[in-house]
Amino acid sequence: MTTRRNFLLGAAALAATGPAAFAQRHIPLGLQLYTVRADLAKDYEGTMKLVKAAGVREVQANLTMAAKNSADQRKLYDAMGLKWESIHAGGDALRNTPEATIAEAKSVGIKNITCSFPLYPVDRGAIMSGPGLDGWKQNAEAYNKIGALCKAAGMTFNHHNHNIEFRKVGDVVPLDFLIKETDAALVGYEMDIGWVIASGADPVAYLNKYPSRFRSVHIKDLKAEGIPNTNGKMVSAIIGQGIANYSKILPAVKKAAVKTAFLEIEEPYDPSPIGMVQASAAYLKGKL
Repeated sequence: MTTRRNFLLGAAALAATGPAAFAQRHIPLGLQLYTVRADLAKDYEGTMKLVKAAGVREVQANLTMAAKNSADQRKLYDAMGLKWESIHAGGDALRNTPEATIAEAKSVGIKNITCSFPLYPVDRGAIMSGPGLDGWKQNAEAYNKIGALCKAAGMTFNHHNHNIEFRKVGDVVPLDFLIKETDAALVGYEMDIGWVIASGADPVAYLNKYPSRFRSVHIKDLKAEGIPNTNGKMVSAIIGQGIANYSKILPAVKKAAVKTAFLEIEEPYDPSPIGMVQASAAYLKGKL
């Protein structure tokens, strides 16, 4: 029986978890370690100390980074007080051996696996030239299966976009197609904000259109050179110095169901990977 007290308590709980509450929350700054991969190969621990000093509190990595395996990474990040719960994976690791990838990830405490690039067609060049709807449907089917495996293991599964997901097939935008063809209970999305902008699309509009599907974001900025395109091209900028309007994007991120925000910067780097991380983190301080 619903009493007035229970009704009011329920309404209060709903209000506390609604868009306004999301807008007020704080999301710790993370870093996709792809950004500093060359530095990691030269001095892993020294680079990670600089990353933490810049204000990063969470990392996203592959199970192997610069010859460091997942167990060694776990020890290092834990010792430094850095949160590591998400990995990028793709290719044969998810096409052919998803169970093994999930098992290793779970063994080191990973809670999310994000597919970093479409799995089909198998040939990367064919993906870059633009899969047809059959190809995107094959990806959606694979994601539902991998998502189910992740869920059974107590983990979540996401797809990470580039700008090829915005190359229309007829009147169909592949990213919208993927979102509609995948089970929301099994598959989430990691919006790469920079690649959305590179395609000519609006990240705020997509966050508003699918607020519950985007679980993570990559924070990225870019120069106007060659934009828009759907050919995997951009010239990176320090966050706040490019064409991305983060005064509008970040509030939309907070209103959506986004739980993690990872800074990621593509090459070419100016002045350097760690220099761009430091300057970008300084810009983002207090804004997430």
